[in-house]
Amino acid sequence: MSLLRLFVLCGLMYLLMPLSSLGQQIVLQGRIRDVHSDEPIPFATVRLINTSFVKLSDSAGHFRFVIPRWTGDSLLITYAGFEDATVKLDTTQRRLDLVIGMERGKPTSEVVVKGKINRGLLLWRRIVKNKPLNDRSRFSSFRYELYNKLEIDLNRVNREKMEKGIIPPKPFKFILENIDTSSEENPILPLYLTETISDYYFQSDPRKTREIIKANKTIGVKNESFSKLLGGMYQNFNVYQNFIPVFDLSFVSPLSDNGDAYYHYKVPDTQFIGGKRYFHLLFTPKNKGTNTFQGDAWIADSSYAVQKMNLRLSPTANVNFIEKLSLVQEFQRIGDSIWFLSKDKFVADFSVLGKKSISFIGRKTTTYRDILVNHPSVVERLHEEKLPESVVMSKVAMDRTDSFWSSSRHEALNRNEQAIYQMADTLMKSPSFQSYSEWINFIGSGYRNVGNYQIGPWFNWMSYNLHEGYRLRFDLGTNGNFSKKIYLAGYLAYGFSDRAFKGKFETIYQFNRNPRHRIHAMWKNDIDFGQTYYDDVSFDNIFTLAVRKEQVPIKLIRIDQQMLEYYREWKSGLSFATTLTRKQFDPLRNLPKREELPRPETGEAFNSFEMSVRVRFAYMEKFLESEFFRTSLGSDYPITELRISRGVPGVLGSGYAYTKLNLSVSDYNRIAPFGSLYYNFYAGRVYGTLPYMLLNIAPGNEIYYYNRYAFNLMNRYEYLMDRFAGMHVEHHIGNGIFRWLPYNRYLKFRQFWNVKTIWGDLTEANRTLNFDKGYSFSDLSGRTYVELGTGIDNIMRFFRLDLVWRVTPSPLPKEGYKRFGIFGSFRLGF
Repeated sequence: MSLLRLFVLCGLMYLLMPLSSLGQQIVLQGRIRDVHSDEPIPFATVRLINTSFVKLSDSAGHFRFVIPRWTGDSLLITYAGFEDATVKLDTTQRRLDLVIGMERGKPTSEVVVKGKINRGLLLWRRIVKNKPLNDRSRFSSFRYELYNKLEIDLNRVNREKMEKGIIPPKPFKFILENIDTSSEENPILPLYLTETISDYYFQSDPRKTREIIKANKTIGVKNESFSKLLGGMYQNFNVYQNFIPVFDLSFVSPLSDNGDAYYHYKVPDTQFIGGKRYFHLLFTPKNKGTNTFQGDAWIADSSYAVQKMNLRLSPTANVNFIEKLSLVQEFQRIGDSIWFLSKDKFVADFSVLGKKSISFIGRKTTTYRDILVNHPSVVERLHEEKLPESVVMSKVAMDRTDSFWSSSRHEALNRNEQAIYQMADTLMKSPSFQSYSEWINFIGSGYRNVGNYQIGPWFNWMSYNLHEGYRLRFDLGTNGNFSKKIYLAGYLAYGFSDRAFKGKFETIYQFNRNPRHRIHAMWKNDIDFGQTYYDDVSFDNIFTLAVRKEQVPIKLIRIDQQMLEYYREWKSGLSFATTLTRKQFDPLRNLPKREELPRPETGEAFNSFEMSVRVRFAYMEKFLESEFFRTSLGSDYPITELRISRGVPGVLGSGYAYTKLNLSVSDYNRIAPFGSLYYNFYAGRVYGTLPYMLLNIAPGNEIYYYNRYAFNLMNRYEYLMDRFAGMHVEHHIGNGIFRWLPYNRYLKFRQFWNVKTIWGDLTEANRTLNFDKGYSFSDLSGRTYVELGTGIDNIMRFFRLDLVWRVTPSPLPKEGYKRFGIFGSFRLGF
């Protein structure tokens, strides 16, 4: 029995020995990711230094070692297109779970093999050849459900500094508890999160798209037009297109038909995923300073379709305020041969004050599911759509419950994202936060809400000009809390030198917000230059005196105006306005007075009553809207406007009969890779014998701040005309000639050119009425005025310098006029 017991004991020891040894083994595992986009890095080489242990990460970026004992204390991770990463290991532990971030850049250990055949270039050519077979726009129709998530974080957060400065210590201390220190180098503070779920429909012939936003969740901001912009209609990019839009710039896609002129291509390896072979394509820019990407892609064998593409903004690209930018696009296989979009990711680091200062990170993730391709239900859904493009917000989209979001999200929120909603909800209920946010908005926008009313802008409260001296002004208006239909606003101003009050009052009654349908009435009695431009420096601004041209007399006129307008708009982009306007003009400085011109046969001099009709067509124009006002984001099509006006004598003392016709066509286009082009063509005619202020006055500029819509070497009221035609063309080239400047990758100068022309003439009757009164009016007499300009844009990312030449007519009217001028202006853009 003792021998039997010995055999049993030995057997048990033999069986238990592997388990005992396994308990002593070391488990080292982790995930490898792109440090900026947070995307997994597949098939990276993971090596335990000074050992023979080497593995590849899997297709999701995971790796795992099981080793008997520690024989090395560091990991080396290498991957084509990324900097090598070395990780020091804690050898006192027997199990380590790591998350390893790799920075995209020039590899330090890349082996370049020269041969007669460039495999990368050959693969790129096959991808381009098969683009028509893989681009989703080839389908006659498709639909999908789209989930869009946008997060904004504060980057490089220093808790100690924020407690002392930016974040007030007591009311908002809880905000700092949400700082994510998982990255010790760049801790972040999540600030803002919005989510959207929508159904998207597409049809190619005739082209129609429709998005129905089913749900939108945002704490603190509930603006329908903003939510529509965050849907899928305006946020997509397509790696198969020749150019990829990034903000207001266009970048050359690595899969562009001319990509070999901009990129180097390499194929470092191939891998099998799910039994299918994929090529690894690596691309880097050929030239510094071009708007290109660096990155890599996984390409399916045989079909040459993109399975995943990672794009990183080239470090030398001429872009403002963006420190880093990553774009990721993934595709999924539907059936045996169709590859369709499954995920988009967009990550951008915005830095205004420098790379070491606090900055913002914007992260947008979009996922796609429930995809139908070439299905009859899609065509049926779009059959009744009249517009080729529409975005519709469901009435309950902004009121979805938490349970709806929990069951409908394509992916669960992580800890940081959940914390944002909790933090924002707490902030919205905090009186201290509401007070601080109102003051910040007041300083930034100039306006402050006080109950149902709004005061501001504060920067108009005090100004100075030669006629009024110091001028005080106070504005008061209603806000959306007062009424959703009625808007009331006005201001009162007083000049200490002329000792006169001025003012304005206006009201809007809005029948419908979208599309707009409203009545607008206004009374205004104030000093005016007589001409108003969209980006002109405001007259209520002391800055205008500091940059006025020398020896150019200031021209002022006071206008007493009453206006009533009916405005109607349709979803097609067509709008119609009919307006009644009465104006009484009182010239104050350096313009002919009422008594210096002959009186009209009926009514009073310098008194007009006008009826006008304006028709505008802006097809598919987009807006960012508030309750009563909105900002145009432009249209992909030319904008046409026709205005017909009729002066009626004998109404409220008016003294002039006339007819005015004005027509303009304008457009703004990206013409990648050649930058962008803006043009405006216009013409007009005035029928009648009229005083100067009722004729067409060519827009001049009497300060050294550049005016986009004026002739900058022409003075105000220099040319009068009753027949005119002209154009304005401006081409923003991008780097242009500065690409050959050695340090322009740091300076980031940009080049542009423009031409402005106007042809004009004046009837003898209008010339006799207005000229020879001792004032410097002129007419072109059938000649053409031409200005040519070029210069340097993007100086220090904020300023623009214009060099302008007055080409014709010749000779110059008299002394004091110049053939050449230098102008400055402030410009803000990416």
